[in-house]
Amino acid sequence: MIQALDILKQVNKPAEFAGMALLWHKDQHIPGSTQYSIKRYYAQDTWTTEDTGMFVYHYNASQPKDNFLELRFCISGNRFCDNKLCGNCNQLPTEECAGPLRTVDVFSFHFTSTFLHQFLHNVKLTTTKDEVLAFKHPNAFTKIFPLSIRKRNTLDAVLNHSYTGSLENIFINAKIHELLLQSLDVIVDDEKEEGFTCKFLADDRGKESIYQAREILLQHIGDPITIKELSRKVAMNECYLKKGFKEVFGTTIFDFYQQQRMEHAKYLLYEKALSVTDVSALLGYSSISHFSAAFKKHTGLKPCELLN
Repeated sequence: MIQALDILKQVNKPAEFAGMALLWHKDQHIPGSTQYSIKRYYAQDTWTTEDTGMFVYHYNASQPKDNFLELRFCISGNRFCDNKLCGNCNQLPTEECAGPLRTVDVFSFHFTSTFLHQFLHNVKLTTTKDEVLAFKHPNAFTKIFPLSIRKRNTLDAVLNHSYTGSLENIFINAKIHELLLQSLDVIVDDEKEEGFTCKFLADDRGKESIYQAREILLQHIGDPITIKELSRKVAMNECYLKKGFKEVFGTTIFDFYQQQRMEHAKYLLYEKALSVTDVSALLGYSSISHFSAAFKKHTGLKPCELLN
């Protein structure tokens, strides 16, 4: 019987997995952005494997432009139905429908060295995680790991949400950012996982406020909000908000917001074929020149280079 590890090893091969029919798939291949593939297969009754993840660090000192990280996940136990008009499904077959199908869901997220560079400006490489993100770790490696509840919930959110169009793109980008941060916990210097250093994050209310702040930032992707306004909305003082956000998401509020804006800009330019003028306005920039400068600084590309 095919196992989760076998799927993770074959995830980039064109052939489908033996005995599993492809039910649905979604791919994104925007230049300079995160490349991803999500595939949902019909699960055989004999499928009993555990949910599994794989962290791939591809490093070649002689070809630095080809370096990349890849996250692969295989989860089961979900159900799929392609009838989007059926809003009262009780997961039982009817005369018109066979009912939701049990699935094996396979994810692949590909991060280039150019894409990851944005997270490392002004950062001293003091840990193995930093070295891996900067592609300064000298040896390629692959790590297999079981999925925590937190990673499983994030993957489930990628599959089951009500967003469409631009809002879906914003949501998926944020979840991919979250998965990357969560998956870095497989790289530890002392083989033990550390808890939060900010004591106020030990309380569920504190963590909830930080996650709420992120959702508000995503809702204001084209309407910039100040940290002072953000702190008022989540009822947390600015100092705690900035420290907590950095610890939970591994980046500052400003850098996270800029990263999400630029990733969405790539989508609007490449997938939606909007003009630079329109994208600049949609993202709340006061001028095209300001947007173009920010885009070039963040991506290394001029906005016009992504126009089809």
